[in-house]
Amino acid sequence: MNPEIKREIMLDNYQNPFNKETKGKDFICANGNNISCIDDINVYIKLNDNIIEEAYFDGEACAISTSSTSIMLKNVVGKTVEEALSYADNFEKMVNEEEYDKEVLGEGLVYDEIYKQASRKNCATLPYSALRKAIKTAQENKLH
Repeated sequence: MNPEIKREIMLDNYQNPFNKETKGKDFICANGNNISCIDDINVYIKLNDNIIEEAYFDGEACAISTSSTSIMLKNVVGKTVEEALSYADNFEKMVNEEEYDKEVLGEGLVYDEIYKQASRKNCATLPYSALRKAIKTAQENKLH
């Protein structure tokens, strides 16, 4: 992907993040924070029959974490839990320079070179750890 297009996608998702808001109850919340910077986000999901029906986030984070969260939510809303976890697995494999399925990631591919900035890998993967926590909470409490 062209570096300028990557930059535009990241910037757009930072300045106009998808579902960065506060909604009502009936959502499962999980926090993701990075102890070495300001990143502190809450990811909220609502499951219905094992499908992520809605998701949003709030909190304070850098451009990388905010845009990564926005892109992640765009790609998991409407998906089954298994599809969302597969998306997360592929994203994390890409960031860690492991073999992954490019077809699954969509805009997430803008982070295909984030491994070159080791300190930024945590920023990019932060929302994925929060998503996994929220899904685990839902499964443990049978909230799907």
